Amino acid sequence: MDILLIILGILCLLGGLLGCVLPMLPGPPLAYGGMLLLHFTERVQFTLTELFIWLAIVIVAQILDYFVPLLGAKYSGSTRWGTRGCLIGTLIGLFFLPWGIILGPFIGAFVGELLGGRETRQALKSGLGSLLGFLAGTILKCALCGYFIWQFVAALITH
Repeated sequence: MDILLIILGILCLLGGLLGCVLPMLPGPPLAYGGMLLLHFTERVQFTLTELFIWLAIVIVAQILDYFVPLLGAKYSGSTRWGTRGCLIGTLIGLFFLPWGIILGPFIGAFVGELLGGRETRQALKSGLGSLLGFLAGTILKCALCGYFIWQFVAALITH
C-alpha cells in the first residue's frame, strides 16, 4: 500500500508543478496533497506542525494568486479604474483558459485605465504591472511546489 501512496504522491507533486503554469490544475494544493499521501505511508511521518504550516502557506499562496496581479497593477501606477479593470479581466479570463488567465488581468487593467481617461502609455504601464504581478505569482507557486518536491524526496531518502 505504501508504494501506491508514494506513486500517487509523486503524481500529485508533478501535477502540482504543472498546475503552476496550467490554470486548470490547482498547483500548490495538489502538491500538498502529494505530501499528505506520503504522510499516510508507514515509511514517512511529518509532524502536525509541518502539515499545518504547509497548509497555511498553500492557502495564502492560493489567495495571493488572485491578488498579486492587482498589486502589480497598483504598484505600477494604476488608478482605481485600472485596478478594477484588472480584477474584472481576471474574472473574465477564467472563462478563456489558459490564455485568458494570463492576458485577462493585462487587458482588464489596460482597458480600465483607458476608460478612466488615462493615456495609452500610462494604461500600458498599468497592464504591464498586472502581467508582472501574474508572473511573480507563478514564480511563487513554482517555488512552493519545488519546495514540496524537495521535502518529499528528502523524506524518502532519509527514512
